[in-house]
Amino acid sequence: MTDWRSEYLRMTSQGAHSVAAYLMFWGLCPLSVLYGLAVRIRCCLYRHGVKKSYRASIPVVSVGNITLGGTGKTPMVDFLVKRITSRGIKCAVVSRGYGGSYRQAVGRVSCANGNLRMTPEECGDEPCMLAMRNPGVPVYVARQRMLGVMAAQREGAQLIVLDDGFQNLAVQRDADIVLLDAKSPFGNGFLLPAGMLREPSSALQRADLVVMTRSDHATRLSQPFGGPVVQSRHQLHRSLTDLSGQRVAERDYVGKSCLAFAGIARPDDFFSALQGFGFRRVEEVPLADHQVYSQEILNRLLGSCHNHDLLVTTEKDAVKLSAVKFPKPCYQVGVDLVFDDISPIDGLLDVILESCK
Repeated sequence: MTDWRSEYLRMTSQGAHSVAAYLMFWGLCPLSVLYGLAVRIRCCLYRHGVKKSYRASIPVVSVGNITLGGTGKTPMVDFLVKRITSRGIKCAVVSRGYGGSYRQAVGRVSCANGNLRMTPEECGDEPCMLAMRNPGVPVYVARQRMLGVMAAQREGAQLIVLDDGFQNLAVQRDADIVLLDAKSPFGNGFLLPAGMLREPSSALQRADLVVMTRSDHATRLSQPFGGPVVQSRHQLHRSLTDLSGQRVAERDYVGKSCLAFAGIARPDDFFSALQGFGFRRVEEVPLADHQVYSQEILNRLLGSCHNHDLLVTTEKDAVKLSAVKFPKPCYQVGVDLVFDDISPIDGLLDVILESCK
C-alpha cells in the first residue's frame, strides 16, 4: 500500500495527524459538501415519491453500514442466513456483486445442489463465499438490487437478505441492520471523500438494529439511536483448512514458518489473530480489499513463499485461488461474528418471520 493511501485511510478513520493529511483533508472538504448535497437530494426524491421504491411481497432484511471499509457485513449475512434457514424458512441473498465483472441484469451464483455457477471474478468474492458457506441457499448478484429481489421472489424465496443494502433506497425493507466498527464508528465524522461516511451519521435513525463489531466492551454511540445495540467481535475459526475446504491437522502448521497474505479492509486484524495458531514465524503481506490476483500479485507471493513452510490467507481471498498451484501448502481460515447477546437479533427476526408462516 502506497504511503499516500495509508495516509488517506488514517486521515478518514482517525483524523489528520500530519501536514500532508491536513492539506489532503481541506482539499477534499468541498467535494464532501457536494457529495452530502447529492445524498440529501437523492433521499428527498425517494421520500416524496419522485424516485420509485419497490416493495416485495415477501420480507426483506438489509445488512449494511454507513461507512466505507469492512465492518463485517458478510459474516453478518452468513449468520442471518443460517439463523433463518434453521427455522425452516427458504431464504435468498441478493448482492450487488462488488468487484465482479458480471454485467447482465441478474445472475445466480449457485445451483440448487450447492455447486457454483459463477466464478469469483464474475460475481465478486463475497457472494461466492456466501454461496459456498450456505449450499442450497440461492445467492443472486444484480447491479440493480430490485431486479435481484424480484428474481429471488419469483423463484420461491420466503425471505430475502439484502447484502450492503442500507443506502439502496430503490428496495423497501422490513428491517435494516446496520454494522458499525466499535473502534471507529463514524471515522473522522466527515462524508466522503474527506471522511469515510457514506451518508450523515443521523441516517442511523432509519436502522432497526445496530451491531457494533470489533467490540471489546459495550460501546456507546455518539449519535443518538433509540433502537437495540448489539456488541460483537470477529473470531477466526479454530482450525485451518486447505483451499478445497478440508480441515488441516495442527501438526501440519504449528511451529512452522508462514507467509500470510490478506486482501481485506483491515488485514492487520487478520495478521494479529494468526498469533494464536502457533506459527514459528509469520511474514505479513497486506493487499488491497477485494484484491484481484493478477499474475504480478501471484508472482510476488510465489517469490516470497520459498522462504516459508506454508501460506495462509482469508476465506474471502481463498475463493479466488482455487486454480492457483502454489509450491507450498496454502491454507485458509474463516471468520465469524460472535455476539455478546443475540436476543435482540432473534427478537427482530421473530417479528419478521411471523409473516412467512
